Amino acid sequence: MASTNETPATFQPLPGRTFDRSAAYHASLQALLDLVGAEPPDVDEPDDRLFWRHRARRMIGETVARRAKHPTGVRGMPDEWFEPLIRAAVYEPDPSFNRQLVEPAIAAFGRRRVQVALLDYLDTGAPADAAGAARAWYWTSIGVRYLPGTTTMTPESAAEYEAVSDLRERYRLTALRRFLADDDLDLRRCILPGLTLDPQMYPNQMRDQVAQAVQIARTSNDDYLQHRVEIQVVPER
Repeated sequence: MASTNETPATFQPLPGRTFDRSAAYHASLQALLDLVGAEPPDVDEPDDRLFWRHRARRMIGETVARRAKHPTGVRGMPDEWFEPLIRAAVYEPDPSFNRQLVEPAIAAFGRRRVQVALLDYLDTGAPADAAGAARAWYWTSIGVRYLPGTTTMTPESAAEYEAVSDLRERYRLTALRRFLADDDLDLRRCILPGLTLDPQMYPNQMRDQVAQAVQIARTSNDDYLQHRVEIQVVPER
C-alpha cells in the first residue's frame, strides 16, 4: 500500500501590531497597580519597559487572583477593578502575555462577564480595540475535561461549556461580520485565527459570507492572512 507523507501545517506567528499603543498600555498598567494596591515593579533599568510590563502584569494578576480566592469570592471583588482590567487585556499587544490579565479577571468576575465585555469591544470598538479583544478572547475558552477513557465531558465540564454556548455563537457571528466590514490589517490578522470557516456553523443567510472571508484572506497582499486561511479553511462537503 502506498503511503502518503503529509507535512504537518506550520503556523506562522501572529505579526506585530500595526498600531503603536505602548504609551496607553503602560499607563493602563500603572493605573491598575495603583487601583488594586499591587507593589510597583522594582526594575533596575527604568527604560526597560518590556521587563517592567512583565512584572506589572504578574503583580496585578497575582493580586486579583489572590482576592478572588478569598472566602467572599466574586462577591468580594471591587467592581471598579473590572473595566480597567479588561481594558489592559485589550491593550496588551502580545497574544500570549494577555493571559496574565484575562485568567485572573475570569477567576475574579466570572467567565461570562469577561466574555461579554470582550464581545462588546469586538462588536463596537475601534479597530485596535476589536483586535485586542480577539487576541484576549482565546484565553477565555473552557478547558474541557472528559470522563476517564472516554470522549464524554464530565457533567461539570459539560455544564460549564453549555453555560456560555450563546456567547460562543455571538463571537462567531460578530467576528465574521467585523472581518468583512473592516479592512484594518491588524484587526483581520487578529480575528482570523479564531474565525470559524465552516459554513455549516452559521445561519443559512450568512454562509455566503464565509466564502467572502476566505476570498478576502486568499487575495490579500498580506502573507500571514494568505498562509493562515489555507490552514483553517474547511474542505467542501
